[in-house]
Amino acid sequence: MKHYGLTGFPLSHSFSKKFFTEKFEAEGITDCRYDLYPIEHIKDLQDLLDEHPDIKGLNVTIPHKINVLPYLDWIEHDARTAGAVNCIRVTAESPIEAAFSGEIGVKDHDFRLEGYNTDIYGFEQSLKPLIGDGNDDALVLGDGGAAKAVKCVLENLGISYKVVTRKPTHQPDNILFKDLKPHHIMHHKIIINTTPLGTYPNVDECPPIPYDYIEDGHVLYDLIYNPEETMFLREGRLRGAVTKNGYEMLVLQAEKSWEIWTSKEKHP
Repeated sequence: MKHYGLTGFPLSHSFSKKFFTEKFEAEGITDCRYDLYPIEHIKDLQDLLDEHPDIKGLNVTIPHKINVLPYLDWIEHDARTAGAVNCIRVTAESPIEAAFSGEIGVKDHDFRLEGYNTDIYGFEQSLKPLIGDGNDDALVLGDGGAAKAVKCVLENLGISYKVVTRKPTHQPDNILFKDLKPHHIMHHKIIINTTPLGTYPNVDECPPIPYDYIEDGHVLYDLIYNPEETMFLREGRLRGAVTKNGYEMLVLQAEKSWEIWTSKEKHP
């Protein structure tokens, strides 16, 4: 039996487990299962893999998307650029092979850990149909781990953006929520919420932006998928904006993870 799963902490709710369990059943995949593997500290990753030697792939969620990087033997380009990994492929490799390849990762291991960011793929594929070939600028609300994939995609697509945060950061171009003015909204037609504001059960929350200046030329994208329509999206819809939640992104990133885990491709 091949094992796949989600690691992070805590893991109180998992889209991935439900998705893959239903996928395996629908597609008649009987030799695979998907489980939750909560680890509070990323240093326990080796123990997890030692205890479950049949694990062939992992999805990674908070708080480990960034701090897992030093434990990986190889990281694909976009994940390295974003500085975050949400998908790990586990392949067999002896410590001698790893030593000759010059790789470092989890010490004294007999497996190779490859890191990917399928959030980048999922977000890009779900965003592109909404924006066409336009050259509109974007506002990225929040600058946590979830924003890393978003910023990577915007850069790949050549879309200029400003990041909006609650507290001052070391990035001089960032804007504070309290300093947002009508012209920021009017001049940035793509607005992406990467904050948790509005996530169930706190459905009455939303990012504090001047919604009255949103119009039918705007696109509002919320990485949140529960509830289906957040207050952020509802405020945009009522003013004529195109809106989208994060569900399709989740599905696309999950399917991309499966493609990576089952690929025979080898990387240097």
